[in-house]
Amino acid sequence: MKAADLTVDELQALIRKVVHEELQALMADPDQYLELTDEIQARIESSLKSSERIPLQEVKDRLKLV
Repeated sequence: MKAADLTVDELQALIRKVVHEELQALMADPDQYLELTDEIQARIESSLKSSERIPLQEVKDRLKLV
């Protein structure tokens, strides 16, 4: 099938479908189905209990971000 053979409505539907699929792919969480290990859970809990924080600017500097 060629794009020239499509009606306007069919072409619009095809474009909507492609855009929708691409947006879903871009916004998907690659870790969605991974299990949270006990070690990571413990690290998260420890971090949440800590009052130590790193300023955003320091993080940017460490990672050489703009």
